Amino acid sequence: MENTEITTAEFTDFDNGLVRASSGQRIANYLIDIVIFYILFIIVVFLAGIVLAIVSPSTIENLEFNDSGFHLGARLLIILFYALYMGIMEGAFKGYSIGKLITGTRAVNLDGSAISVSTAFVRGFSRAVPFCVLSAFGTPCNPWQDRWTDTLVIDKKSSGR
Repeated sequence: MENTEITTAEFTDFDNGLVRASSGQRIANYLIDIVIFYILFIIVVFLAGIVLAIVSPSTIENLEFNDSGFHLGARLLIILFYALYMGIMEGAFKGYSIGKLITGTRAVNLDGSAISVSTAFVRGFSRAVPFCVLSAFGTPCNPWQDRWTDTLVIDKKSSGR
């Protein structure tokens, strides 16, 4: 039986010793971040509804809900809010998101330096591109938000950072 174990060396693409996060870590980052985002989004929408009900009860009475699910506009708005959320998180925490903190990974520039706030926002809004999440599958994991911003997500422990 052939040994198919992936070694750390296969993820080290750079002379400065940076080790890319694995596809599994990146998927875990995404799942954790999307769950946290939806929890926060639901809380914000709920609180906004309470404020709206207090300020203008007639507006709440006039809202129409249908069984067709979310409209395209609402879905696009959620995608844009997620992009904004990720930009704020990575910008404020210098390449970290909640998912990255939990999995021990971090977004950095190709030279290993911390990403700027503007780079974090470009990374965030790159995620709004349809099918961007599918670009993360592969070995090594190099999704569009990394390629388009000259960044990568590293495994901090393996990179010694």
